Amino acid sequence: MTQAAPFAEIWRGPFLESVHSGHAVVCDSSGQILHTWGDPDTVILPRSSAKMIQALPLIQSGAADAYGLGPQHLALACASHQAADLHVGIISDWLKTLGLDDRAFRCGTALPGDEAARNALVCSGTQPCQIHHECSGKHAGFLSVNAHMGGGADYEKPDHPVQRACLEAFERVTGTTSPGFGIDGCSVPNFATTLHGMARAMAHFAAAPDGSAEARLHQAMRLHPDLVAGETRACTNLMRAMNGKVALKTGAEGFFIAILPDQNIGVALKAACGTKRAAECAITSILVKLGALDPNHPEALKYRNAPIENRRGIITGTLKPAAGFA
Repeated sequence: MTQAAPFAEIWRGPFLESVHSGHAVVCDSSGQILHTWGDPDTVILPRSSAKMIQALPLIQSGAADAYGLGPQHLALACASHQAADLHVGIISDWLKTLGLDDRAFRCGTALPGDEAARNALVCSGTQPCQIHHECSGKHAGFLSVNAHMGGGADYEKPDHPVQRACLEAFERVTGTTSPGFGIDGCSVPNFATTLHGMARAMAHFAAAPDGSAEARLHQAMRLHPDLVAGETRACTNLMRAMNGKVALKTGAEGFFIAILPDQNIGVALKAACGTKRAAECAITSILVKLGALDPNHPEALKYRNAPIENRRGIITGTLKPAAGFA
């Protein structure tokens, strides 16, 4: 197996203090690898980077149109949101459309990631509920498919028709037979594939014709970057920096994908160390390499040539891309 390639370096003064490594693939819609770092055949769990694949049954089953779901709902179905008022409001109304409430979710409770929403909840003495979970948009999508199909309440189970539909979609767009799954943080199966398979899936989305489920999903993400993540988050910041031309989605443990419709290519990467800063530096550097992102844009500089400050505001070091990404 090819070893992981250096992704990002941490310099403290004149000393190279840390090196983050990983695997990355850029793929075209035919499945051909255009660029690779590390091992393209490494088996990965894409975590939340697979949410647009998990949302395919929402459209392809007819549920999205049956319940009148628009681009905002589709963006939230692909989101790891901050549970800001904007996110919670849309999902609350979505549940009412289904005739359901928070108890129908199977994702678990969580405090909002949005600072203002979290402070408001804590100061009011209100307990968080499942709608505040960062995956509640995805789960609202599952509930919509389930209501449309007439399935049982335990939609999170691997053998439930909703999850079987997700597996079928996953294997179809990755072009691989999944070797299995792990249970994600929000309690649903997260199917495994190769990194090449995930990049192939993202290129499939990028090349999908207008009106297709894939196109509707990545268009919704690009139209509503604020719903896909939220303020201060790399997904939102970088999509805005590229004026909505690229769809981005992070995943836990250092995963990241990009869908570039203008070039009909997809990107998938995994930081071997599982750190967010390594994945953010790598995806930003790849977007610069592909000509999709201005290297001098403030958001690009934030993730690939960022000063590291201590608590007194003194610059103590720098995060920068490794030589293969510079």
